[in-house]
Amino acid sequence: MKIENLETFIVDSWLITKITTDNGLIGVGESTFFGWPRAAKEVVLSFRKYLIGKDPLNVEHHWNFMYRSKSMRGGSIVGGISSIDQALWDIKGKHFDTPVWQLLGGKVRNKVRAMLCLRTGTSDEVAKHALDAKNSGFTALKVFLYQHGHSTMRHSERIKDLVERLQAIRDSVGWDCDIGVEIHRNMTPGDSIVLAKEIEHIRPYFFEDPIAPDSVLSFGEVSEKSNIPMAAGERNLNIWEFREYVEKAGVHYIRPDVGLAGGFTHLKKICALAEAHHQGIIPHAVPSGPIATAAHVQLGACVPNWEVQEHIIEDQPVHSKIVNKISTLKNGFFEIPDSPGIGIEFNETGAKQYQLSSPDMKTDLRDDGSVSLR
Repeated sequence: MKIENLETFIVDSWLITKITTDNGLIGVGESTFFGWPRAAKEVVLSFRKYLIGKDPLNVEHHWNFMYRSKSMRGGSIVGGISSIDQALWDIKGKHFDTPVWQLLGGKVRNKVRAMLCLRTGTSDEVAKHALDAKNSGFTALKVFLYQHGHSTMRHSERIKDLVERLQAIRDSVGWDCDIGVEIHRNMTPGDSIVLAKEIEHIRPYFFEDPIAPDSVLSFGEVSEKSNIPMAAGERNLNIWEFREYVEKAGVHYIRPDVGLAGGFTHLKKICALAEAHHQGIIPHAVPSGPIATAAHVQLGACVPNWEVQEHIIEDQPVHSKIVNKISTLKNGFFEIPDSPGIGIEFNETGAKQYQLSSPDMKTDLRDDGSVSLR
């Protein structure tokens, strides 16, 4: 069996890679380098000449060849490799007529817990969204606590509003529902430490990305002075970057993304690194497309320290049009598919209906006109 063709599709903000073998097997993967999918596309196409004619089953070798082919690193490069890697594992599963989770060691659980990312809005609106989600079966929720208006607030006003927002959600859902707090890299270490102390009594599930991902040392400072479990890593690209967060930053949950941090081949290693340090995995999975979502479910089935998988309800047409099998969510848990490969079927015709619309490049500004943190 040899690789016969490699194609790419940009759908919404995702890059999809399709690989076809000479005996008709098709594998698909998704890059979640969603800010610049065109850059990831060029990376994938640069490996086309190398991959054509190769045995698709030698996934580890192909990963190392692509990653080591140049000494350059970056999100577009590893994001592109991630989509190729998923596609190769999809082919491998179909070749052996078994799910990817079986190839990676077999099930360690019967279903994968999902964590719904709440829509933004006023304090009352988000609290209602939280209660609705709990009533529909979710036992874990994530709130994007820091919103656009907070960038122009004064320190005390901002902290007060953030605490009140989180308290409203806790009052709405009670204590039998986990609430993860996402700051989205919008605060300084000093502000983050103050906020962490102010919300300790609300018992967040985790405190995610309180500061920009530029410094492991600064993140460690926040973690050292907080009594809330810390979560980070959604922008990290490889096991060596994750090693520093695992060992030096005081992180309790790491957040690799199958579409950005090396696909199945590399994520299994990253998860093992965290397991060796008694740390859990909460993968970055929003705003992933349906292919990366399905790939994460495969990993959730076979990784012992997989905690919970964040999710948005896939009711947008783009999700249901580009694959024929969306990951099944029931009572707050993903069902683990038994079909070969990743467990979805790519709809090429549907994918061509949703081309990339150039996103607006914007970020929050403070009231003095300077750029806010991200």
